Amino acid sequence: MGIQTHFNKFHNKIKLDRKDDAYRKARERDDSIKTQVKTAFREAGYPVVDEFIQGSLNTRTGIVPISGDYDIDRALVIDDEKAPENPVTPKKKALDVLENRGFKNAKIKKPCVTADYARDNVHIDFVIYKRSGDQYYLAVGKKNSDEDNREWSFADPLGLMEWISDFSDYYDDEAADVRNQFRRLVRYLKRWRDEQFSDIVATKVYSIGLTVMIKEQFQVSFSTEGARQDLQALRETVGAILDAGYFTEEQAGRYRVHVYLPVEPWRDIFDGSSLDTGTQLYNKLKSLKQKLAEAEELSDERKQCEILNNLFGDDFGVPDPPKEGSNTEKEKYSSAGIVTSSVGA
Repeated sequence: MGIQTHFNKFHNKIKLDRKDDAYRKARERDDSIKTQVKTAFREAGYPVVDEFIQGSLNTRTGIVPISGDYDIDRALVIDDEKAPENPVTPKKKALDVLENRGFKNAKIKKPCVTADYARDNVHIDFVIYKRSGDQYYLAVGKKNSDEDNREWSFADPLGLMEWISDFSDYYDDEAADVRNQFRRLVRYLKRWRDEQFSDIVATKVYSIGLTVMIKEQFQVSFSTEGARQDLQALRETVGAILDAGYFTEEQAGRYRVHVYLPVEPWRDIFDGSSLDTGTQLYNKLKSLKQKLAEAEELSDERKQCEILNNLFGDDFGVPDPPKEGSNTEKEKYSSAGIVTSSVGA
């Protein structure tokens, strides 16, 4: 079949789009709660003037979560002229709605309001912006932040999503294939992260950080006939990430990772990240590159799949060994006989 066939099957198992049946409960919760939050904002005097889905579901790089907990990343936009001076004020209003709806662990984080709806395995993030003309400002601050630790901060959420999805440097007839390969690679690395890191560390290896690194260092790979070569593309992209200067060695064998947003506010996505996170990410990426190279060198698909299964988990299937006496088994021994005869001659 070729190893790409196995990558295709793996991708079909892990990919997640907003319209997928697997996301139905999360979508229903999103629609319902969003309506209540918008009503609360309108009654408070700052009606929502725009809304959109952020993150992987917008850029079509979402994956089916191993935990079964589906994420909603919902942006709500209010008009600058009607926005309260304190950016935490609308966040508290959203928090009230979530708590009244029975969400657990509802809290105000610095960039968003977050909560879990345990019964339906839904995790929700409301991100609140105000907009003046075409300029967006993110509501930054925790529940009890003082004036020095809260602000309406410059942001460009739409520009970031456009940057991730932009492949205009390619000809029209190839841009779609290249974009789709990029999206597959993002999904592969997200699932690799979820399989290879502890839950605590995995939450700190941010999806947007992985996505930006992959986009900036993306190495396209198709055969001369136009066939997908995801294994080679992934191995070369991981190698380019390791060589790109994202990791700085601050102590012997200890690394910090820095990845900057490609749009306003140009901040370091991993700002405040620990040496432990950076070191684990660096070392595991090095190991990933090595294992991908090993798989690429093999001609036995089953052995290739065994390596990839260890990297990506059981959704990357390993074909059953050929049954004794099957045509495949006979061909193997027949080939072995030919090779031996040839060498002997």
